[in-house]
Amino acid sequence: MMNGRNKLAGQHIAVLATDGFEQVELSVPVTALKAAGAQVDIVSLHGGTIRGVNLNKPAKRVDVDRTIDEVSASDYDGLLIPGGFINPDLLRQSAEARALVREFDGQGKPIATLCHGPWLLASTGLADGRALTSWPGVRDDMVNAGATWLDQEVVRDGNWLTSRGPQDLMPFVREMIQLYAGGPASKGALKRRDSDPQRERPAPWATAAMRLLPSASMGKLLGIALIGGGLLAASRAGSCSGQQGTPSR
Repeated sequence: MMNGRNKLAGQHIAVLATDGFEQVELSVPVTALKAAGAQVDIVSLHGGTIRGVNLNKPAKRVDVDRTIDEVSASDYDGLLIPGGFINPDLLRQSAEARALVREFDGQGKPIATLCHGPWLLASTGLADGRALTSWPGVRDDMVNAGATWLDQEVVRDGNWLTSRGPQDLMPFVREMIQLYAGGPASKGALKRRDSDPQRERPAPWATAAMRLLPSASMGKLLGIALIGGGLLAASRAGSCSGQQGTPSR
C-alpha cells in the first residue's frame, strides 16, 4: 500500500491558471500535490510567467509549463483550477479554457476548484444539475447556471470537487488528494439536494483581511482566513440550532 507521500505517484495534474490567480490557492495545493508524488504542470493562456495576487494586491509570478493550445485532457490525470477575482474571469472568456474543462469532464477525469474558480465551470454549461460550492459572493451565478449551491467547506459531486475559498484550504487539500487518488469523499463533502440561501453579510475574515492590506503578510492573511472560517462555521451552527433555514434554489 502506498504511503501518504506517494499517494499520487505517477499522476500528472494540470493546473489551469492565468494572471490574477489567488497566490495561496495555487501554491498550497501545488505543494501538497508534489508532496504526494504527483507531477504538476502550470497550463495557461500564454507562455512565460503569470502574476498571482493576494486578494487585490500583486503577488509572485509563476512559470508557465505549457500553454493551453499545447495540451489536451488525455495528457493528464486531473485538473486543478485556482480562484482569485481575476483569474477565473479571464479563463471563462477563453473558448480554449472552456473546451479543455469540457474535455476533462467528458473523460470523467477529476476536476478540483475553489473560490471564484467555479465561474469557469458555470461558463462551460456543465454546472446544470451538479452540486457545488464557491466563494459565497458568486452563489447566485452558480444557482443561475443550474447548480445546487451548498455553503460548506467542500462539496464532492462525482468527478468534481469544489470549495469556498482560502479559509477552507485545509479540507480542500485533503479532499483533493482523495479525489485524484480515486478515494471516497468524506461524509462532510457529500452533496445535498437543495441550495443554501444567500449569506446575510460578508465573511468577517475577508473584510478583516482587506483592512489589513497591504501591511499584512500572506501568512497572516491565511491565519485570519482559517480563524475567521472557524468562527463563521460556529456562528452558523449556533443559528441553525435555534431556527430552521429555508432552502432556496
